[in-house]
Amino acid sequence: MTPAIVSTVPGLNAPQPTPLSETKTLTMGKAINEGLRQAMLDDPKVVLLGEDIGALGGVFRVTSDLLAQFGARRVIDTPLAESAIIGTAVGLAYRGYRPVCEIQFDGFIFPGFDQIVSQVAKFHYRTQGAVRMPITIRVPFGGGIGAAEHHSESPEAYFTHTSGLRVIAVSNAQDAYSLIRQAIASDDPVLYFEPKRRYHVKGEVVPELGLPMERAVIVRPGTDVTLLTYGALVATARDAALAAADEGVSIEVIDLRSLSPVDYAVVEASVRKTGRLVVTHEAARSGGLGGEIIATITERCFSYLESAPVRVTGFDVPYPPAKLESHHLPDLDRILDGVDRVMGRR
Repeated sequence: MTPAIVSTVPGLNAPQPTPLSETKTLTMGKAINEGLRQAMLDDPKVVLLGEDIGALGGVFRVTSDLLAQFGARRVIDTPLAESAIIGTAVGLAYRGYRPVCEIQFDGFIFPGFDQIVSQVAKFHYRTQGAVRMPITIRVPFGGGIGAAEHHSESPEAYFTHTSGLRVIAVSNAQDAYSLIRQAIASDDPVLYFEPKRRYHVKGEVVPELGLPMERAVIVRPGTDVTLLTYGALVATARDAALAAADEGVSIEVIDLRSLSPVDYAVVEASVRKTGRLVVTHEAARSGGLGGEIIATITERCFSYLESAPVRVTGFDVPYPPAKLESHHLPDLDRILDGVDRVMGRR
């Protein structure tokens, strides 16, 4: 194993944390931190870039202590310029590095959008495989924290529409640890979405990487309805399934994990069993990922469907002020209403 690199930045040297070697209970934010640390220990070509990720440890403190351990040449505080962050990562990847970019908040990603869709996504194809872009772009996304404008967006559909990008969304501490390591090790560019309202939720984390990041996971088996979601809403979906069980409805909850590519094999098998599909996400309904998934499942499983699939989503409006976000985000009642609709109860 590559030894830890001690920082030469004055005042930042500290006792060096050891990598995760046994099962621990961690918050999701800390699990990402441990995954980043292990990836940097495994490969000296892994470098981090982002606004305030060094001494501050990031707005959400996800990169805390990494500057002290690896130094300012590998944990790089950047100017407030997302286009420059992504553009620099493209150059680093071209030279054989594995850059990990932090976008401070979801709504800040758009200044770097051109670099992502025009350069990061296309470089490998444009060079006929000669150049790879092993870039991981971390994006805290979604609402639920009472933030200001531009701080609670769900921009994932823009990137799932772009060929050449992998897009994943984590929902728990274990996946946060495992999938950040897989994303960094991948030779493909990865958009790694982190639900910010789940950063402080704890869970058990083991050092193993588990299932490949492109695999969906059934987090609660059921027989009557398939409920598909990702990110922060996985916990809400599980609560909805528990509530529905009290009324005799068995809901199978699937955590999609990979938004591009979608693991349609798991989704199809579930829908062929249940005959009913509800998809829920925080992003707006129009042009959202839910519509694409429903279209594909309808094409592939039409004869198995007992009723039309249902979407439970955010509304087609700019993200509302903090005091109104609880009305905008899908909650347990709205999800159960969607279940009632596919069950023919209303």
